[in-house]
Amino acid sequence: MTAHTLLVTDDAMLEHDTGFGHPECADRLRAACRAIEQRQFSHVCWGAAQPATDRDILAVHSAEHIEWIASLRGRVTAIDPDTVLSAGSVDAAYMAAGATLRAVRAVTEGDARNAFALVRPPGHHAEPDQAMGFCLFNNIAIAADDARRRGACDRVMIVDWDVHHANSTQQVFYSRDDVLLVSLHQYPLFPGTGRLDEVGEGPGIGYTVNLPLRAGQADAAYLSLFERIILPIGDAYRPDLVLVSAGFDAHADDPLADMRVSTDGFATMLAYCRGIADKHAEGRLALVLEGGYHLGAIAESVSACVAGLGPRGDIDDHPRCAPPLAPDLDEFRRFHARRWACLRDPR
Repeated sequence: MTAHTLLVTDDAMLEHDTGFGHPECADRLRAACRAIEQRQFSHVCWGAAQPATDRDILAVHSAEHIEWIASLRGRVTAIDPDTVLSAGSVDAAYMAAGATLRAVRAVTEGDARNAFALVRPPGHHAEPDQAMGFCLFNNIAIAADDARRRGACDRVMIVDWDVHHANSTQQVFYSRDDVLLVSLHQYPLFPGTGRLDEVGEGPGIGYTVNLPLRAGQADAAYLSLFERIILPIGDAYRPDLVLVSAGFDAHADDPLADMRVSTDGFATMLAYCRGIADKHAEGRLALVLEGGYHLGAIAESVSACVAGLGPRGDIDDHPRCAPPLAPDLDEFRRFHARRWACLRDPR
């Protein structure tokens, strides 16, 4: 395996023009990329993307949805008040899915130690037959399913720390046990899903782990959930590929939510995810950009995570969490212990 971190992006994604004042703007991606470039990381290699094909996307989205999105190419329109399109938006969405596929394939094929797909529009709200929440295609779900279909891995663990619930990723994998989704999100908040009791169905029961957090939580609450719930579940599941829906809208400075996570908090969450990947997946880890709407916060946080993907990105470099713990930690542990014995208190 090569020793670099692959960063995948493309200027086509800057052509998704959401209009004046829209929080999901091209400057988000520009700010993140500029912050990375300014730090001149020695472990980073930039890679180009190719658009995803309809066949790639069809694994997650319906043919009707793909045909409808494609029909909007070149148009200026609004799918809903949040999800708006310009002439370049559809091509940007295909490129975002393709960039995510490139990043995950590079990691699973040994062409990179780890990767970060710096993409927009984001994806984790785009349901199989519905665009919503700024999202047209579910980038991370397309790449996770592609890795499974190619036989590149047996068990995928997706950690979604975006402040909004991963409604589409949950829906896509709700009845499967080969993809484990853990979502930490503010609740209640858009899109209204992500209750504690949404745990999967059929073979997928237990493989959706929702951790709905009250507003106002900061680093210690998030990190206590990693230590007490996410890490034990990761050890029990033993994924051979770890993916992160890396949204940065839980940052204290973000205007769209009410959480208080710091830049260092995101870096530490990344370190925990990297620890799971190093222990069980030979280090195979890829991040995919989701939300984050304060330009300074997303720039700092993305750059901090890229730093954490480097040779010294070790969990021991970061402090362990201290009280206060997540206010609902004990409730979360008791509930998910019904399906995850690793969370049960020893007798």
